[in-house]
Amino acid sequence: MATAFVFPGQGAQTIGMGMALAQAYPAAKALFDEVDDTLNEKLSALIWEGDIETLTLTQNAQPALMATSLATIRALEAEGVGIDRAAFAAGHSLGEYSALAAAGALSVADAALLLRVRGEAMQRAVPAGEGAMAALLGLDFAAAQEVAAEAAGDDVCAAANDNDPAQVVVSGHRTAVERAVEIAKARGAKRAVMLPVSAPFHCALMEPAAREMDHALKEVTINAPAVPVVSNVEAAPVSDPDQIRGLLVQQITGRVRWRESVAAMAAAGVTEIWEIGAGKALSGMVRRIDRSIVCTAVGTPEDVQTVTAG
Repeated sequence: MATAFVFPGQGAQTIGMGMALAQAYPAAKALFDEVDDTLNEKLSALIWEGDIETLTLTQNAQPALMATSLATIRALEAEGVGIDRAAFAAGHSLGEYSALAAAGALSVADAALLLRVRGEAMQRAVPAGEGAMAALLGLDFAAAQEVAAEAAGDDVCAAANDNDPAQVVVSGHRTAVERAVEIAKARGAKRAVMLPVSAPFHCALMEPAAREMDHALKEVTINAPAVPVVSNVEAAPVSDPDQIRGLLVQQITGRVRWRESVAAMAAAGVTEIWEIGAGKALSGMVRRIDRSIVCTAVGTPEDVQTVTAG
């Protein structure tokens, strides 16, 4: 039975995430301390005791979610289960950085710094209020693409996240995304809702952020990962450091091909997925993509002990 480790993206953040792990496992606490030292601030205090509005700011949520996922990996390692248990690793958007750090392709410090830069760059790329994202539920990807194309007009509106067979997120100029919501409803979407995000991620409006990330990524060392990491852009495993670097730049403006990524891992023999870190959103998506895959959320000491007991 092949297992994949998957790592959540923005939206999974909660106050208190990872705190029980840090209390139960010195290695998990050391991970949070390393991220705090790297960023020269007490991000862990914000994660555990702060307010959700501040934690949800893109520049905070991205390194915070990575830290929580990596602390979970450290707890698993303390129980004798390392990344080599996984046949593949994959992450949703920023979760790809968590996957790469877990697999040793990025250092924890570089991942934290890159995600801080990434969050700030994505926030700066589009003036507040001009961009938006919306989830279209009950339409397949082809139908959602048609909706986005019709809604765009002279603006940007693109399918940004192909999450599962019945959930596609569109991103772009706010007026175009609002049009997409109405068009989707008229075409039979079960629901079409604007998302509470601060910027239009994974569309052409993020090009300024992609340029910033291209510069930042040139300054860090990327190693071959210990296990293949499935790229959001390619929906296929990659191991070459130069390819990883280029794909992380493309990821800023490119579509998150999550549905295809999970299908590719299933086709390669994955029958079990562990969602590493905060929340259970990816597990829900995986079940809608392939009901034969057994999903387990691993984010608490009890979860860690359960999955390592076998």
